[in-house]
Amino acid sequence: MMTSDATAHIARCVGGDLWVVSWLPGRTLSGAQALAAMTIASTTARDGDGADAEWDRIESLSRELGLTGREAVYLVDIENHELRRPAPPHVRHRE
Repeated sequence: MMTSDATAHIARCVGGDLWVVSWLPGRTLSGAQALAAMTIASTTARDGDGADAEWDRIESLSRELGLTGREAVYLVDIENHELRRPAPPHVRHRE
């Protein structure tokens, strides 16, 4: 598992070199892509002033994921999947 002190987002290995990242639901990434995704999430959480060097880094890392920097930052901001907790048990409703 990959975590960061700067963000609640995580990456979790699902077998071999396959990873899922909390801010990219539905996608399976390589280990290198998961590291890029976590770096984007951490950088976005820490960098409030948007320094040019950091923005260039976000753009570069985002390309590894097939995204633009703006798309990546947007997804980091809107996705709030808490993967650190176990999923709640499935509840069946009777009709």
